[in-house]
Amino acid sequence: MLFGGIVFLAGAILNGVAVDVAMLIVGRLLLGVGVGFANQSVPLYLSEMAPSQLRGALNIGFQMAITIGILVAGLINFTFASKDWGWRASLGLAAVPAIMITVGSIFLPDTPNSILARGNTEKAREMLKKIRGTDNVDEEFQDLIDATHAAMRVDGQWSTILKPEYRPHLAICFLVPFFQQFTGINVIMFYAPVLFKTLGFGDDASLMSAVITGLVNVFATFISILAVDRLGRRALFLEGGIQMIVSQVLVAVMIAKAFGSAGVGVMSKADSLLVLILICFYVAAFAWSWGPLGWLVPSEICPLEIRSAGQAINVAVNMAFTFIIGQFFLTMLCHMKFGLFLFFACWVVVMTLFIYFFLPETKNVPIEEMNNVWRKHWFWGQYIPDDAVIGTASSTKIKDMEA
Repeated sequence: MLFGGIVFLAGAILNGVAVDVAMLIVGRLLLGVGVGFANQSVPLYLSEMAPSQLRGALNIGFQMAITIGILVAGLINFTFASKDWGWRASLGLAAVPAIMITVGSIFLPDTPNSILARGNTEKAREMLKKIRGTDNVDEEFQDLIDATHAAMRVDGQWSTILKPEYRPHLAICFLVPFFQQFTGINVIMFYAPVLFKTLGFGDDASLMSAVITGLVNVFATFISILAVDRLGRRALFLEGGIQMIVSQVLVAVMIAKAFGSAGVGVMSKADSLLVLILICFYVAAFAWSWGPLGWLVPSEICPLEIRSAGQAINVAVNMAFTFIIGQFFLTMLCHMKFGLFLFFACWVVVMTLFIYFFLPETKNVPIEEMNNVWRKHWFWGQYIPDDAVIGTASSTKIKDMEA
């Protein structure tokens, strides 16, 4: 987190004072490195520090910060859009969150898992007592010790995660971020002003519409924080998927009605407003499902010996397909017209079915006992050996289940 914050700060400063395109490109590259380090470290840190009954809510704080950042960025862009130097403010003010994460990370303690991996057993126990607020941590601490011993037996995370017994973790860490990008959310958030302008909004109205979707994003993420540890991950995934499908199909119908397959026509103000409402309905669905859960689930499902590798795959796949879809969105919009929304709706159908059949519920499960959940799953259970399950009651539960 500290390294990522420093690199991001350097990129923000470089972009804010840029005098040519080369400086902008270098600054953007540094921002990318900073984001990569933050996305790798923060979700894992939160999942390891949080108690199991609050892990979902605390981890989604990461996504809440992202949505607030998107909203603030939209407000800054709207405020400075008419200024000749406005672009410098929009890019340079990224230094503010960079300073926050850089300074904040200096004061954050290491997780008990990380301390234990360095061989400091008593220090790890004291840290666990501190963050749990109780001296009664023996059972959880034993789970951490067992997980650390298991991690020490592997030769390397990258070769280990490819083994059959880690097939469920590898599949989820790859497919969840892949599916997250094929919800189509980033093309909506990236190109909201362009999209709304195409639908008939003016320049300022387009930026304001993007701010409105940003507000919806923040509000819906807050709902996810309240619901994730009560309703569970699967319920939010499934409800959000259905809501996104309905929204995207209706948006496609509205655009087809106004512009047809030729892409030529005019949308009335009433219809434009309805499209904005439907897009907000879609953004809300994403913001309490695939948005936060796309970071939460991969960060909590992997055993310690492959946890960093699993999260690295999650981040890399997410960023790679963010780039790919971002590059091709405008071309796809020009050629597919309203069909683009149907394209993403079809993908949401696929990912919703995947969640229904292949993602077990992980709420309230201690992070080091997660293999017990995989062992019970109708499909993934075949890959998990009995000795991979950690937890004092794990073996009894498995025997009872098999009996």
